[in-house]
Amino acid sequence: MGSASTPRPGMAAPAQTGERRLALLTGAVVFVDTMFYAVLAPLLPGLAHQLRMSKLAAGVMTAGYPIGTLLGSIPGGVLAARAGPRVTVCAGLGLLACSTLAFGLLASPATLDAARFVEGVGGACSWAGSLAWIVAATAVERRGAVMGRVLAAAIAGSLLGPALGAAASVLGRPALFGGIAALSAWLIARARRLPDRPPTGERRSPPLGGIVRRPTVAAGIWLMALPAIVSGVINVLGPLRLHRFGASAAAIAAAFLAAAALEAAVSPLIGALSDRRGRHLPLRGGLAVTTLAVAFFTLAGGALPLALVIVASGGALGAFWAPAMALLSDAAERYGLDQALAAALINLAWAGGQIIGAGGGGAVAKSTGDRLPTLGTCALCALTLVALVLIRRFGPGARTHPAAPAAAGAAGARRSAVR
Repeated sequence: MGSASTPRPGMAAPAQTGERRLALLTGAVVFVDTMFYAVLAPLLPGLAHQLRMSKLAAGVMTAGYPIGTLLGSIPGGVLAARAGPRVTVCAGLGLLACSTLAFGLLASPATLDAARFVEGVGGACSWAGSLAWIVAATAVERRGAVMGRVLAAAIAGSLLGPALGAAASVLGRPALFGGIAALSAWLIARARRLPDRPPTGERRSPPLGGIVRRPTVAAGIWLMALPAIVSGVINVLGPLRLHRFGASAAAIAAAFLAAAALEAAVSPLIGALSDRRGRHLPLRGGLAVTTLAVAFFTLAGGALPLALVIVASGGALGAFWAPAMALLSDAAERYGLDQALAAALINLAWAGGQIIGAGGGGAVAKSTGDRLPTLGTCALCALTLVALVLIRRFGPGARTHPAAPAAAGAAGARRSAVR
């Protein structure tokens, strides 16, 4: 960030040191949030056995977080736009602290589902506030790279989450989740020390209903939802299938750990590539690899081949997040939408995809086995890849440099659509 950042109207440009502190804080916030989200994977087989949960019930527990995120997306975005990102981030961290403590202490499916739901609402607030805060301090031509770094922190949280889940399966949940709650409280104290972006108050923004019908925005929403569908299916069926092949909680954690590590390594590189070559090039590559990985999910005949498929899918998913998020953020500037509401659309797309993948995938797998939901997901990826290959111009960011609108504006072009 630093000298490449340009101030937005209505917001004072933070100093370089302040920008670094903001990047570290937002990275830490999403790190802790995704850590708790990902902690469930190695715990799920033990909880399913202990609480006598079916695949459907396991899918509901996994989907509890994205359901909360889905319902909290728009309120979280509105809160960030009107009260400011700092208030929204602190609210999200407060909900995270309460929900993680509850998840460590409670012991029934319904209460654990409720804790995951509350944490999802908190995640919607944390992400909306963090993304609006960081985008406001970042130049458009570097947006993909900066988002890639923030996403790398988030993915690192998902990398550590399975390891903590494996530790919790041995040491017990109360102490470990109590520690996450304490870390959330510490982050609240740190966030309160940073200067906030002034709230936009009653500044008029285009209606969301009209914005989501724009081709670029609709494409970005789908390209956020699709990898969430894939990860939802894998996060539910992967641990259970590995368990059936005889994998231990530690082995399951190792597979998801390696997948998250690859995803975290890929994400910043992909974000920078999308700044240079446009948003769609890395998306096409990610779709090609994801299609192949999901196609081999049920063909893997043992724990090791399946673990390799899970790792490959993690690396492929790393090609989606930064370009798709930057595509939506670029469109928000182009159409005059507050970045906090753009973050709400990102949350909405991700949560909807997770609910379809985790809840729907678990329900279909319970009735028909794992093959139908994985092949259906594979077909969605293949059709989207064909669409991106055949449609040469999916939006302004598909074939031109994503910073072009901003550069034109700096040269004196009409900028009424940009904050």
